[in-house]
Amino acid sequence: MNRAFTNILCSDVDGTAEFYQDLLGMKRTGDFGWFVILSHDDMPGFELGVLQRDHETIPDGLSSRPGGTILTFVVTDLEEIHARAAAMQALILQEPTDLPYGQRRMMLLDPAGTAVDVSSPIR
Repeated sequence: MNRAFTNILCSDVDGTAEFYQDLLGMKRTGDFGWFVILSHDDMPGFELGVLQRDHETIPDGLSSRPGGTILTFVVTDLEEIHARAAAMQALILQEPTDLPYGQRRMMLLDPAGTAVDVSSPIR
């Protein structure tokens, strides 16, 4: 395998890409208007695609909102990310919560409605 990444289908490519840039410090490594590729300096090889839901390359029937998907990002400082999310007025579904398996997690939605889990190890 040479490469693998997840694409988020959305109506607002720029706004959804900016959400991940502002929240997690991701950077655009490709921008084609209808498709943006994001990466992060701390994770070489990781990519996240943001794709226009009604673009001609999307087969009929795939443009509806995906279900049952949660993107998970493990970070060093969850409280910092939580503060950013609040400042961005992101829709936070679950405030930072300690979980029994040693993680502190918050859940939110990105502008496309994709569920996002941001967590960090409990110190």
